[in-house]
Amino acid sequence: MKTMEQKNIEIVTAFIEAAGNRSELDRTDQFFAEQLGEAFTDRHYAVDEILAQGEKVTARIVITGMHQGVFAGKAPTGRSVKITQFREFRVVDDQIAEHRGWFDTGTLLPQLQAN
Repeated sequence: MKTMEQKNIEIVTAFIEAAGNRSELDRTDQFFAEQLGEAFTDRHYAVDEILAQGEKVTARIVITGMHQGVFAGKAPTGRSVKITQFREFRVVDDQIAEHRGWFDTGTLLPQLQAN
């Protein structure tokens, strides 16, 4: 029998890996979040690490994609990038009740600099 934490991890992992949820995963309170979908149209999401305690699940997500549009004032470079996102979820009755996330721009923006 699976624990509540194991079930919640499975629910969140399936949500992250489902391509139809990209717009939900792109949503953050950061000012440039809307630009992500335009700048990295081929992005792919993968769970790098995931932890659960009770109804709370925290995931470190790796987003990969090609820089194909303007992002944070940076013109498209055509470079492949790796973006780290941290996201908290609350799972209630086997459903995601809420979630919020943050992108690590400290590692993204240097990847867009000219050599």
